[in-house]
Amino acid sequence: MAISMGSGGEDAPMSDINTTPLVDVMLVLLIIFLIAVPVAIQTIEKLHIPILVSAESQDKVENLLLTVSTTDTQGRSAGDPGYEGASRNGQCRVYFNNITPVSSEELYDQAFKRLDAIVQREGGIDAIMANPETIPQVHIRGDVNAPWRCIAGAIYNVQAAGYPTVGFISNPVDPNG
Repeated sequence: MAISMGSGGEDAPMSDINTTPLVDVMLVLLIIFLIAVPVAIQTIEKLHIPILVSAESQDKVENLLLTVSTTDTQGRSAGDPGYEGASRNGQCRVYFNNITPVSSEELYDQAFKRLDAIVQREGGIDAIMANPETIPQVHIRGDVNAPWRCIAGAIYNVQAAGYPTVGFISNPVDPNG
């Protein structure tokens, strides 16, 4: 680090600019842009999820199965005659145990009652916590076109009801084909 001694004597003002803080700020900004620009350029369309061979899950009878979809462009739900498939702008539809359509409040209530009955049958909270294998899980099958708001709402309700583990079910894909 250099020090300027000045050449005009003690009475002359020093006219040199201290550039060290300017250089420090510019280097920090350069580093930030070098890191941020490649991240900002990537888009979700370029995301490729690898296809992996997976093992069959050992489902328990106690597991709660949910299907999340939306109404089609005409407002029809899955199972209605003429249903054309889920629409991104449709209303959320959640099916309890893949059969019964429920609202958010009904989902919470039914999930809570179901979990409470399982905990009581196993002998209470201490008994079920002693054997974590007996804790039921929630498996969600989400329609490809269902918006995240619908799936997130279902996750929120079942976790608020007390289910600690939520997983997703997908369609099996042949890794060789």
